[in-house]
Amino acid sequence: MVPTLEEVSKAARVSRSTVSRVINNHPNVSEATRARVQQAIKRCGYRPNGVARSLATNTTHILGMIIPEAVTQLFTDAYFPLMLRGATEACNRRGYQLILSLFTPSVDPHIMYDRVLRSGYLDGVVVANASLDDRLIPTLLDEAIPFISIGRHPDDRVPYVDVDNIGGARMATEHLIRLGHKRIAMITGPLNMTPSRDRLDGFSEVMAAHHLPVDDWAVVEGDFMEAGGRAAMVHLLPEKPTAVFVGSDSMAIGAIKAIRDTGLRIPDDICIVGFDDIPSAVTIEPELTTVRQPIERLGQLVVEVLIERLERGLKGATTVERIVLPTELVVRRSCGAQ
Repeated sequence: MVPTLEEVSKAARVSRSTVSRVINNHPNVSEATRARVQQAIKRCGYRPNGVARSLATNTTHILGMIIPEAVTQLFTDAYFPLMLRGATEACNRRGYQLILSLFTPSVDPHIMYDRVLRSGYLDGVVVANASLDDRLIPTLLDEAIPFISIGRHPDDRVPYVDVDNIGGARMATEHLIRLGHKRIAMITGPLNMTPSRDRLDGFSEVMAAHHLPVDDWAVVEGDFMEAGGRAAMVHLLPEKPTAVFVGSDSMAIGAIKAIRDTGLRIPDDICIVGFDDIPSAVTIEPELTTVRQPIERLGQLVVEVLIERLERGLKGATTVERIVLPTELVVRRSCGAQ
């Protein structure tokens, strides 16, 4: 027979309402009583009814992560599994579940957003890699749905956790200039996304500070994917850059393959610097110099901040968290390390 709440209350020698408060993490319970009730729950083998608990507390302990990207990119770019691992670990520690919402290009994302956001089963939403022209974040703001963004957003109402994209790009560009390069190009990510723009800004600022031109040919827009990096590098090769800063490691790996296809040598003929430090950065030949961002920590922190907002009742609060994690340059053989 399935144990009941009444049996737990008898075993713990407390009222039924006290057991309910412990199950729902109510603060007005002494630590001694809470421990006694938890021991009774374990001893009786009682499992709280999740549906009833959700109705009583108006919470589900379910977070949604929405990634407005093609499914292909999600499963080919190592950034996403690393970020998701961090987010999942944080959810597990705090007793939450994480639901991942993916969309294919054939489906109208606005219909899918409406379906997911109005489902009623999400306490809050993590938005990952939304473009500036995507309607997701404006919809979340209009609907007053608790959320946080992975990546900076220009709207000052949007809480976010990001990495220092500008500073990382500066470090990469300074490194190339210290090595004596003057004909430096950049392969960016999609320029309708703030990380891509920030990395381009950091690159451009350092080039200007050293009085080095950034000609029209020198900046090619990519898509954060290996194939896009390869295509962008093929476009750049006739211009004979001596070094290229690439806005993601996946694109940098594509660029390295394009260079090798021509018979040119890295770093003797062209130096390459990436951004991310995904695991394949050390398996590609030559090993990739890159800007390391703490991808797993980013996933952990964005979930932790969202849960803190939810549990402090900040759904409509004016406090807007903006957290920026540091980056670091990791020098390997593709540029500067022997």
